[in-house]
Amino acid sequence: MKNLFLNILFTLCSITAFTSCSSDNDSPVISSPYEQYGTPFANLPKPKDAIIYQVNLRAFSNEGTINGVRERLSHIQSLGANVIYLMPIYPVGVVNSVGELGSPYSVRDYKSVSSEFGTLEDLRALVDEAHSMNMGVMLDWVANHTSWDNAWISEHPDWYQQDDSGSIIAPPGTGWNDVAQLDYNNVELRKAMIDAMSYWVYNANIDGFRCDFADGVQQSFWSEAITTIRSIKKQDMLMFAEGTRRNHFEVGFDYTFGFRFFDALKKVFSEGEPATSLQNANAEEYSNNYNDDNRIVRYTSNHDVNITDGTPIDLFGGKSGSLATFVVAAYMKSIPMIYNGQEIGYAQRIPFFNHTPIDWSTADADVFAQYQQIIAFRKNSEAIKRGTYNGYSSSAISAFTMKTDNETVLVLSNLTNSNVKYIVPTSLSGDSWINAFTNQSMALITELTLSPYQYIVLKK
Repeated sequence: MKNLFLNILFTLCSITAFTSCSSDNDSPVISSPYEQYGTPFANLPKPKDAIIYQVNLRAFSNEGTINGVRERLSHIQSLGANVIYLMPIYPVGVVNSVGELGSPYSVRDYKSVSSEFGTLEDLRALVDEAHSMNMGVMLDWVANHTSWDNAWISEHPDWYQQDDSGSIIAPPGTGWNDVAQLDYNNVELRKAMIDAMSYWVYNANIDGFRCDFADGVQQSFWSEAITTIRSIKKQDMLMFAEGTRRNHFEVGFDYTFGFRFFDALKKVFSEGEPATSLQNANAEEYSNNYNDDNRIVRYTSNHDVNITDGTPIDLFGGKSGSLATFVVAAYMKSIPMIYNGQEIGYAQRIPFFNHTPIDWSTADADVFAQYQQIIAFRKNSEAIKRGTYNGYSSSAISAFTMKTDNETVLVLSNLTNSNVKYIVPTSLSGDSWINAFTNQSMALITELTLSPYQYIVLKK
């Protein structure tokens, strides 16, 4: 029955007829082998309005469960996030497992909630409550590979890439030996994977997917998958590619991932690269991925770099420097993503192969208040969300404007631990600016001095 459904769906939603199955809220809900749980979320943010909060279930609560996330939804809401991105919730493979509990990106069963995290009913309750608080919920999806004890290994070995001797292989060139590489030349695999993605839309009423290692999977698959997902219910769905390819946008993704920008941020602090290098990184990312209707997700931390590189406090000059850096990442033609804990100035790294609860009692109230302030202004600024970018950086200060017909926002952020003078370009000088956070008028004269890690956001 499922294969029949998917065959019909692929015919209706072929690549050549992509627009016929778009995310238009007026398009009909398609028939399905699953019954739809819940009702469409009417207040899902538009793609450019999203503020994404990444949850590592093994760290977010002492319990390390979905219910532990539900109990702290008010914290996420008070931060100002409107999209919750859950790291993988599925049963984890045990063969060649990494760390104490194994990697959540080693999926043993795509259509189950791991007992480590809870039940389908727990997930439904979380989604329902998040929706009631005007927050969407996005699941992490691992399409490139499975665990070695996934049932597909024995039932469908032809769904995997194999070496010359016929042995299934790990993803080539990655060192990810705890997982097996899927083969997207196999049509039946594509059907099964899209069926599994659809399962969660129907059965948990989720609002989109963050697609892990999207660059590793054929674009024709993503076109088929996104077409299907966007056709399921009368609601927009947010689709986020952890990848950099330009054609991710062309097949329907809303976002790609700011790897290059994050690397540039690090080099400003670790190698003394000038702040102008961030303008170059921004231009490079958009030249490779550019579609003005879409945005790149930018961050100062996530589950990977938190382990491999360090926390924002480690990387970006302590708490003050991490805030000055977050302003740039959140406002420079981007969608901001916050990794759980960074908003309270949490100084400990958070491995995701183990149960490592965040100690929320260590929260720095001032850091949290500044994150709230930065996010709140972004939510209310059409220029930040939809404006045209122009760069005016110096070697020490990241300076840029985001501009619409009705609003101009100027961001100045000192990314050094020294007092720095900034020569104001003639085009920006004048007395009509207002401080975005205090609403006080501020005249821009020929020269400004910014204290270490000071950031100023002005509007007019």
